Amino acid sequence: MLMETNEKSGQEQIKTSEDSVIVIYNEPVMQSALDAIPVLVKYGEIILRAKGNAIPNAVAVANIITENILKGNSKIHKITVDSEPIHEMGRTLSNIEIILRKS
Repeated sequence: MLMETNEKSGQEQIKTSEDSVIVIYNEPVMQSALDAIPVLVKYGEIILRAKGNAIPNAVAVANIITENILKGNSKIHKITVDSEPIHEMGRTLSNIEIILRKS
């Protein structure tokens, strides 16, 4: 993780390594949460990404980490929800990105 201070605003901007990105699939949420803990400890921040039916799992993983495992030592920094068109099917696919930071 690389931190830079924006001289104009004085705010810190964090550039994360791709190693701190965790893609959540339809797997057991507790195992995904336990797999994410060492990454959060190492980088101080993780990004949980999920698409479609895996979105509830990403939300559950974020809640398990912040409310149970690292209660008081981590927080949800930002949540981004988006969708992308799937032209072959004429539908859209929702996706979510949840940024967790260690306090």
